[in-house]
Amino acid sequence: MIELKKTLRIHEHDNVAIVLESIQQGEMIEDIQAIDFIPKGHKIALKSIDSNEAILKYGYPIGKAKSPILPGMHVHVHNVHTGLGDILNYEYVPTFQSLTNRFQHKNIEVYPRLDGTFGIRNEIWIIPTVGCIVSLAQRIANKFQQLHPQTSYFDGVHVFGHPFGCSQMGDDLNNTKETLQNISLHPNAGAVLVLGLGCENNRIKEFEQTYDHSLHRIAFLQTQDVEDEITESIKILEQFYEQMKQDVRITKSISVLNVGLKCGGSDAFSGISANPLVGRFSDYLTSLGGTTVLTEVPEMFGAETILMSRAQDETVFQKTVQMINQFKEYYKAHNQVIYDNPSPGNKDGGITTLEDKSLGCTQKGGNSIVVDVLEHTQRLKKPGLNLISAPGNDLVSTTTLGMCGCQMVLFTTGRGTPFGGFIPTLKISSNSDIYKKKPSWIDFNAGQLLDGIDNDQVLEDFIDLIVQVANGKKTNNELNDFREIAIFKDGVTL
Repeated sequence: MIELKKTLRIHEHDNVAIVLESIQQGEMIEDIQAIDFIPKGHKIALKSIDSNEAILKYGYPIGKAKSPILPGMHVHVHNVHTGLGDILNYEYVPTFQSLTNRFQHKNIEVYPRLDGTFGIRNEIWIIPTVGCIVSLAQRIANKFQQLHPQTSYFDGVHVFGHPFGCSQMGDDLNNTKETLQNISLHPNAGAVLVLGLGCENNRIKEFEQTYDHSLHRIAFLQTQDVEDEITESIKILEQFYEQMKQDVRITKSISVLNVGLKCGGSDAFSGISANPLVGRFSDYLTSLGGTTVLTEVPEMFGAETILMSRAQDETVFQKTVQMINQFKEYYKAHNQVIYDNPSPGNKDGGITTLEDKSLGCTQKGGNSIVVDVLEHTQRLKKPGLNLISAPGNDLVSTTTLGMCGCQMVLFTTGRGTPFGGFIPTLKISSNSDIYKKKPSWIDFNAGQLLDGIDNDQVLEDFIDLIVQVANGKKTNNELNDFREIAIFKDGVTL
């Protein structure tokens, strides 16, 4: 990287730089005079850029100039447009990097499960099959939690509510069922009560019979069939609680972790601090035989060829192409603009186009080989860097990462968010300002990298925190009891 006085030029070929501190109109930056006021995180032109010429950041085009841009001008949505097209054809041109791991192999303490997976929590989960009984499920959980505070072997009881399971059909109904089934198989759950009503589409009978739950502590209760559903539910949870007293953590390699990679509320610093840090961790974990998962497919648009060039083979390449183009077809089928992104908050933070956002977003995947591409409700099968199909929406994509088998999610953010998924959701700030402002939201400050702290030291500290979280340290979303799921929906509501 080439550092200027108050700016950061990421790649030597870039014709813009990121402003690290707001620049006033007329201020001299090296030998360039700022023509405009340029807010922190936004871009300044380093040279003259002709109309329709590519704007280069990260060494890649992030859009094209709407009109001529002079050195010192503010480069943003007012004078840049996306350069992306529609459905594209791709060619497999593999480019693999030789990765070396200089960091110590770590061990973690985890709960072994009968199906061969490992949990980093030992919780009881109540999963309603239908939205009508979410409040009832929460009442059951509250009553049980009052009877049994957390212990060394019991991390609490949690309800994962949703509005679906009835008035659905076809793909939507199947997606709801498979999402909840996958959640019920998660290794962070020491036991699961699947709670049904009785008249919904997503009925207990079909739910139970359509997946293999034989190696898990799972019980099913249809509330319309019993006189006192609260008493009956508590009886089941008491049996689970007694069984969980036998559960103990054992020492395993950090490679048993499956870690989801996610960003939300990104700013211009996400792509130069938090996301690259997560990418370096992804390379570290996969080099040891562990697994990471990257999603948010629309936020791959414009950077997808980088991931495609790292596909393990032609089969994985074709699956990546299919995932990208299917998501574009999904947009088109609903008459929506494929590239209607970034969000207003992203733009305020200095992200200009979807290419700009995507080139930062995909850095969470590091430089590892892509070993597999999964459909939305598929579960992990291969160690290494995986891709899975899900939208950029924080709730849906985090739920997807959890239900495929990730025990935790690394969630980078520049703007900040209190959100947490149904698994530990470790928040990493891209800048020190939001870390200081929201200490009850943010778990780790990657903004240190912008403040001059050594890259290797920050990564080592980050790895240590992830080990602590795997061993039981609560993330802020857990301390705040912010735990949510969101189920992807596409079709008709009856």
